[in-house]
Amino acid sequence: MGKAESLPIVDEIERFMYFQKYGRSGHETYSLPIETNTRKEDNQLMQELKYLAGYSEKLTNQVNLLIAENKLEGVLLKKYPSPHDIKTEKALYDFTVEIKNEYLRKSQPLSKVIYDGKIHVINHALGTHTFVSRVQGAKLKAKNEIRIASVFRNAPLEFLKMIVVHELAHLKEKDHDKAFYKLCEYMEPAYHQLEFDTRLYLTHLDLAGSLTSRKSLDKLDCR
Repeated sequence: MGKAESLPIVDEIERFMYFQKYGRSGHETYSLPIETNTRKEDNQLMQELKYLAGYSEKLTNQVNLLIAENKLEGVLLKKYPSPHDIKTEKALYDFTVEIKNEYLRKSQPLSKVIYDGKIHVINHALGTHTFVSRVQGAKLKAKNEIRIASVFRNAPLEFLKMIVVHELAHLKEKDHDKAFYKLCEYMEPAYHQLEFDTRLYLTHLDLAGSLTSRKSLDKLDCR
């Protein structure tokens, strides 16, 4: 299998370049920075790779080659062969709390964790963390809610965990700074690679509309 048939690897230099550009945005959502390319001949290409804005030309060229050769879906499926089975909001809540209890036991409790079909459309994010304070009698009570874009309901488990880890990190670190990403890596050591692979997944969804399951792809190969 040639080099173009494996997913690009995000190395230390890539991470440094990306966080120098976007790592201190201060937003409390997992936002997708999108740049506009003014060259008319590149408009379609930039539309296809809008989720990869900020990454190096070397990486985006690899992605372009995978797309041009219709291999992006295949290499994604090779690494992430099937979607998770966390479909209900109760299952999502339990999944999130399990991670929280392992790594952030002393952080504030979560009142709600749900899939939200409006997130991606309204604020161009994949997840949000909301902190609400309410006065109840003589006490000030805080509620923490996490909303995950519904695109993750049928995504590979690794991608769901990545965005959950991102939103959980906001319980302790509000800004997207060095401490924030260090906490993300503490909860998920492969965080940066998973974020990049998630962007490849979203790019494929924009182009094809869905990711075929590994089993379905194998059946097609056997015909």
